[in-house]
Amino acid sequence: MLETIEYETGPAPQWSVIWLHGLGADGHDFAPILPELVRKGWPSMRFVFPHAPVRPVTINNGARMRAWYDIVGLDFSSRADREGIEESVAAVEALIEDEHRRGISPQRLLLAGFSQGGAIILTTGLRRREPLAGLIALSAYLPSGEQAIAEKTEAATRQPVFMAHGESDPVIPLVYAEYSMQILQAADFEVQWHRYPMQHQVCAEEIRDLGDWIGQRFVAVD
Repeated sequence: MLETIEYETGPAPQWSVIWLHGLGADGHDFAPILPELVRKGWPSMRFVFPHAPVRPVTINNGARMRAWYDIVGLDFSSRADREGIEESVAAVEALIEDEHRRGISPQRLLLAGFSQGGAIILTTGLRRREPLAGLIALSAYLPSGEQAIAEKTEAATRQPVFMAHGESDPVIPLVYAEYSMQILQAADFEVQWHRYPMQHQVCAEEIRDLGDWIGQRFVAVD
């Protein structure tokens, strides 16, 4: 089981969000946005922020850092280390199962991720046999897009997707995120897509839009 940090918005959480950070960051990275994201009147929630394993990253001259998978080159069609992706997907599934043991059904669990973290949650979501409440991919893309889509389960498309990206992102250029969005839509996923005048980051407007979308998930289940 991955090491995590957790924040609960109230007693006896009714919903959970498992949120994966990006390359070189850790589980503390997105906790500071919670006061801006969480709204009055929402049900009690548990936010689970796991730390990725420390591993050498080829594209960064082999430097060791927290990463969900190795990045072996610049070509987006083949840059993601498949073994690392498989390990991280299995780790996320273990976290989902742990939340289930704590009383949170998959229908009340959201997966979120930024950059590499978003790539992992999209890959995980495509393989789910029991759909989750939704998938959130921020400044991310779907590795091995068409191959990953070919592996999707019948239940996967019942998961709504929120995708957001910076128009001038120098790390994951907008075109790759848009392509991922398009192939998800073509595979019958309901994708809410947003683009913002920013780079590889998040912005206040994005957090607002994400809050609106999460609020809709509560209504859909209840």
